[in-house]
Amino acid sequence: MTFSDVPIERVRQYWDARPCNVKHSPLPVGTRAYFDEVEKRKYFVEPHIPRFAEFSRWGDKRVLEVGCGIGTDTINFARWGATVTAVDLSRESLKLAVQRAKACGVNDSIKFHQANAECLTDMVTFADYDLVYSFGVLHHTPNPERALAQMAVYVAPGGTLKLMVYHRWSWKALWILMTYGRGQFWKMDRLIAQHSEAQTGCPVTRTYTKRSIRQMVERCGLRVVDARVEHIFPWRIPEYVRYEYVKEWYFAWMPDWLFRGLEHLFGWHLCVTAERIDE
Repeated sequence: MTFSDVPIERVRQYWDARPCNVKHSPLPVGTRAYFDEVEKRKYFVEPHIPRFAEFSRWGDKRVLEVGCGIGTDTINFARWGATVTAVDLSRESLKLAVQRAKACGVNDSIKFHQANAECLTDMVTFADYDLVYSFGVLHHTPNPERALAQMAVYVAPGGTLKLMVYHRWSWKALWILMTYGRGQFWKMDRLIAQHSEAQTGCPVTRTYTKRSIRQMVERCGLRVVDARVEHIFPWRIPEYVRYEYVKEWYFAWMPDWLFRGLEHLFGWHLCVTAERIDE
């Protein structure tokens, strides 16, 4: 079976079982303190996200977020004054996102929909959005070209699309290949899918090069204006799951400038910004 043949229901079940970042806090799930700690940990570990999302830029604008998860970025768009439509495949993720919006007092600014990214137009009423934002979603759907074409429909003239997809030539992909595959590069796609997330066994995980994602975006009538690589996870896993932060020895000795340089070459997150180019 290829990734394209994986039933979307199998993908939904995987994310329902453990919504992304749900373990970022040991506090009671659903409380305001829990959500605040989830956000703090997420942006501590992935500090490039606020820079990439540019939350303040979208105040008083319309934002469509495809794959909102439990709503960390969603809430920040709304806090800065955006009117947000948030979509996710996972029912369990959406339940927490809705709770979170109420706990943070921004539920009036957000409309939530459960929807498959490959069939957005079946569930989300057409409108022109100033920003269509999808962080870490496209690589997990069986037919990403179809999903991307659906997202592109909602980008307003002069509007922006922001995507994060996993980077093929990354430190993490190499680590997975060497740790679990013992260098069997012909098994790379399956190995990455198996070990790409905190919960093993993700049904679909693709990786992209700058060239391949650029071509995919431009086939949808959008122009890529920026594509940059970010994020190497430097923390030791045993301590990290106990909410402690101890770097692997080979990252601990690196000066910040060297680590940042390494991230820009071999980071796991390929962050793409594109614009609609309709005449």
